[in-house]
Amino acid sequence: MSLTHCNVHFSQQPDKVAYISTSLLKSLKLSGAKSVRLRLGKDQIPATVKPIQKAGRHLYLTSGLRNAIRVPKSGAIYLRNLDGDIQLGPLIGVLSDGTNSTTRPFGSRTGFIKQLLKEGSKKSYIFAFTPRDINWQNDTINGYFLSSSGEFTRKLVPLPDVIYNRLPSRRSDFSPAINQLRERFSRKRIPFFNWSFFNKSDIYNLLENNPDVNRYVPESYMNPSSERIRGMLERHQFAYYKPSGGSLGKGIYRLSHVPKQGYFVRYRKKNSNVLLKFSSFNSMLRMLHSNQGQMLKGYVIQQGIQLIEIDNCPIDFRFHMHKNGNNQWVVVGIGAKKAGRGSVTTHIKNGGSLMTPEQALNRVFGDRAGEVLQRAKNVAVTLAEAIEHHHQHLLGEIGFDLGIDQDEKVWMFEANSKPGRSIFQHPSLRAEGKASVEHILDHCLYLSKFRRKEEL
Repeated sequence: MSLTHCNVHFSQQPDKVAYISTSLLKSLKLSGAKSVRLRLGKDQIPATVKPIQKAGRHLYLTSGLRNAIRVPKSGAIYLRNLDGDIQLGPLIGVLSDGTNSTTRPFGSRTGFIKQLLKEGSKKSYIFAFTPRDINWQNDTINGYFLSSSGEFTRKLVPLPDVIYNRLPSRRSDFSPAINQLRERFSRKRIPFFNWSFFNKSDIYNLLENNPDVNRYVPESYMNPSSERIRGMLERHQFAYYKPSGGSLGKGIYRLSHVPKQGYFVRYRKKNSNVLLKFSSFNSMLRMLHSNQGQMLKGYVIQQGIQLIEIDNCPIDFRFHMHKNGNNQWVVVGIGAKKAGRGSVTTHIKNGGSLMTPEQALNRVFGDRAGEVLQRAKNVAVTLAEAIEHHHQHLLGEIGFDLGIDQDEKVWMFEANSKPGRSIFQHPSLRAEGKASVEHILDHCLYLSKFRRKEEL
């Protein structure tokens, strides 16, 4: 296979001829070729080759060719020679859900998707789409492309070379329709990442038999019995009781036991933090039962950790991980989250505040902050590699919520295959936000095999 970069131009001629500059033919190792098959995404068409004398690497597509395989635009793009077939691309699809708005067709995710499309159009044909934009009979997608003026424009294209999944809803992500959609792409051998949201209990189960990483995971149990909860509080003084499929800190309770004083429960109710005291363990369980309906179903009990603190408020860290263009896990962005007073979590919406890891760790560890941070980065990469090893589908992005306890041990509380991007709103983390987008695109190039040898 040879890979090169070229400029694609459109011609109004109706025949199916590819006019290729001699230097491009040489780069593609096609000198002397009379015909090729042109490919875009999962579509292909035979074409006559005619060399032209023009400096540089240029490909002129007649309207007959362009319309047949639906090339979305002219300009710079990669070409691959696959045993005489010429593939343009890559053609990258970003899957999300949509709204009826013409200016914000992807709701709150529109800004991020625009950023992906803007950066990605420099090195690929990239578009966004929703499940309803797919025509399985014709194997086409009515995708959203970004025009040069920054507006969305719809274009019909073949099924893509790779798909980045950003469906935002757990409910839709696990629906029969989306499960069928994923399987259809899989049968067509189209790389699809990230497959779906993680379930907390599934991640704990993946890691519990791996001695290299289970030491970083707090003691955790799915659907705990009342005796299990009592035992956790006796061993650890406090524990977190949280929904296995939850996000954004919703439905989380912090349970604690203080001998001779009683049992305490902290949680978030609407826009305020609640602290309740109970004289007995059973009265605390009755409250949880009344709040949650069917007792202890779909919930995880997790060991509480005495985290490092600033101003008597616990600190944890969001590590935004990506696969790079060489298929290796790297830490791209880190946000330090300081809990609000009385809050059960460090989520910003629950009163927490965001700072850079250096700001947080310098206040706690002083000159040793860099050493502690590097150790946490190493743990994050080890965790990502372990999850990927045990996971049956493609992963390209993981968000970890990690904590550092007062003995400097690193702990993993959460792993999310579709992490939020709120940390990148911090003024000091905007460069990391841009790097995150670049890593997504580079991983798409890797999965679609559109990588130069010198980049591997």
